[in-house]
Amino acid sequence: MAKAKNKEGGGRKRGAQPKEWELRLYVAGQTARSVAAFANLKKICDEYLKGRYEIQLIDLVANPTLARGDQILALPTLVRKLPTPIKKIIGDLANKEKVLVGLDVRPRVTSD
Repeated sequence: MAKAKNKEGGGRKRGAQPKEWELRLYVAGQTARSVAAFANLKKICDEYLKGRYEIQLIDLVANPTLARGDQILALPTLVRKLPTPIKKIIGDLANKEKVLVGLDVRPRVTSD
């Protein structure tokens, strides 16, 4: 399991506040979809959550039992642990607007 930290924060310092956004990306090895999902997520986070996020990259090829905790059924899957409620997005995260709405970073736009 690897952790990707944003450029602003590095690691947590003693007494520092935790990141506002805790994200877990479940992947199956270094497949093209897994690599694309991580790259897309990193780009979105750097643009919209700069300095306020932490990504945990979880490879289920190496640790298959970790899929149970978040009930992962398909890969790649992004799980937003914080802020609550927990949300999941399945796929390579290529559609930025859907990811932003799915994570509640950007509200849904309704047409009248």
